[in-house]
Amino acid sequence: MKGVKLLWIGFVFFLATGLMVSSHLNGVYAGSIVGTKHDLSIRSWGAGSGSNQICIFCHTPHNARTDLPEVPLWNHGTTTTNFNLYTSPTLDATVGQPNGASKACLSCHDGTVGLDVFGEKASSPHTIGAGRFNLGTDLSNDHPISFTYDAALAAKDKGLYAPVGADKVVEGIPLYYGKMECSSCHSVHDNTNQPFLRHTNVGSALCLKCHIK
Repeated sequence: MKGVKLLWIGFVFFLATGLMVSSHLNGVYAGSIVGTKHDLSIRSWGAGSGSNQICIFCHTPHNARTDLPEVPLWNHGTTTTNFNLYTSPTLDATVGQPNGASKACLSCHDGTVGLDVFGEKASSPHTIGAGRFNLGTDLSNDHPISFTYDAALAAKDKGLYAPVGADKVVEGIPLYYGKMECSSCHSVHDNTNQPFLRHTNVGSALCLKCHIK
């Protein structure tokens, strides 16, 4: 029993400090979510909610959910929304319904799934509040996601840099199975550059990692 307890403590520390490496998510996470907006343990959910833990809202070491296999040890309720997608006459990419890492993000940020729905809990009234971080189910006014970003797209668009590989646009801007996802620009475990950006956007520096302007 003592060994199991130590194993669990070690796992929680491993995830909370953001040092998880995943071949599926193509990234190493640095920093920590402790005390950030992604630290859901600081909210008041009521007794028995698991609110004294940090990682459990998204990850579990045992009996993980199978509805989002792209995300390691997924424990949160997954959105089933059919989103209204971004379109533009200048858009050359083919945008699909959010998948993989983006679907994990939207499982809180579309406002349809309770923030504290994890494990076997099926529902909760505690959805993300109104505001710019509640993207809703209409993504037509948000940056497109879940589209293939490759050399062919860059050549066709002429306003994008060609990616240096199938797993990244440039160093620090990952692709997921060759696609641009929410977590290409946002690092869920590191809020050094708010709001959870992978790079400072002072002077549009983050935007200019992909866009030629």
